[in-house]
Amino acid sequence: MSDEGSMNENPENFYLVTQTTEGSTSEEDAPQTTVIPLSYRSLPSWLIQIICLITTLRNTVCKAQLCPKYIGWTQTGAATLKKLLHKAVKKLAILFFCAYAFWSIVICLPTKLDIWRMNMMTPGSYKGSISLLNELRNYQEKVRKHAEEIQALHNLVKQLSAKVQEVKAMVNEELVAQNIMKKIQGDYIEKPDFALKSIGGTIDFEHTSATYSCDKARSYWSWFRLWNYARPPDVILEPNVTPGNCWAFSGDRGQVVIRLARRIFLTNITIQHIPKTISLSGNLDTAPKDFVVYGINDKGREETFLGAFLFQPENSIQMFPLKNTLTKPFNCIKLKILTNWGNPHFTCLYRVRAHGTMSQPTPE
Repeated sequence: MSDEGSMNENPENFYLVTQTTEGSTSEEDAPQTTVIPLSYRSLPSWLIQIICLITTLRNTVCKAQLCPKYIGWTQTGAATLKKLLHKAVKKLAILFFCAYAFWSIVICLPTKLDIWRMNMMTPGSYKGSISLLNELRNYQEKVRKHAEEIQALHNLVKQLSAKVQEVKAMVNEELVAQNIMKKIQGDYIEKPDFALKSIGGTIDFEHTSATYSCDKARSYWSWFRLWNYARPPDVILEPNVTPGNCWAFSGDRGQVVIRLARRIFLTNITIQHIPKTISLSGNLDTAPKDFVVYGINDKGREETFLGAFLFQPENSIQMFPLKNTLTKPFNCIKLKILTNWGNPHFTCLYRVRAHGTMSQPTPE
């Protein structure tokens, strides 16, 4: 009972079990403590004292039955009291067993396990577990940083892909523009032009039709003609194909003889006219329609028929294959226009190109 009194005088009604590791310098190395309420610890002692008190009372009653002073008690009352005390002792014994089992399983066993675990964990292993935990945290931080870098790289790749698509679109636009310029300039034919004026092609004016004469194409001052806007026949040998920069001859029938820069084996002839979209009149009735081509040699003026063709003005540049079955070289070519597309006054030629090879072509 003195022990119980001293415990009641204690201001902290707890029982502490403490295990401290050596060399603790951080919060993670702090000692771990298990707290057990005092009421759970003193419960078995209370039960033992109650059983002892009841046993003492039972023995006292038994002694009182043998004492002459209490001979007047009835046998029934004594037996009943004895039976009640026996039952009380039995119930208290069961209660004591249950309380002891509860205390052992809930209080004592976990405490012993904690103490055993702390004893088994040496300071080195404890520090090792802490270092592993720190390494795991550092690894998680590295993984997070790498994930952010990968996301940034992914966004950069998307931006670069968009830039590449823009560059491709610009390149395609440039290619389209180049193709348009080639079509405008006629370079997409990609064949040498032996009738080109800049390399030596000329017009045989003696065997060429007269240029169309019109008052609108002349300039006068006091009945004196100053100059003539009509273009000469050799304009058809130049690459400048713009509206009005053409050679016109009267009516729908005429011819032009071109002296080539070299004696060649003729293979193709190309006729070029302006597109309808840039025509000032909005139509192409002055364009040639039916025409024939002849190959000529200067020496004998012998003409060789190379083919009859139809020019479609919807296609501003058209190349026609010549029927040079004799495979003879020529230094002149004769273009004879038979009809045009409806203009009764004149016909316009913008450009004529002659293609071939300087050596005899091999038969296919």
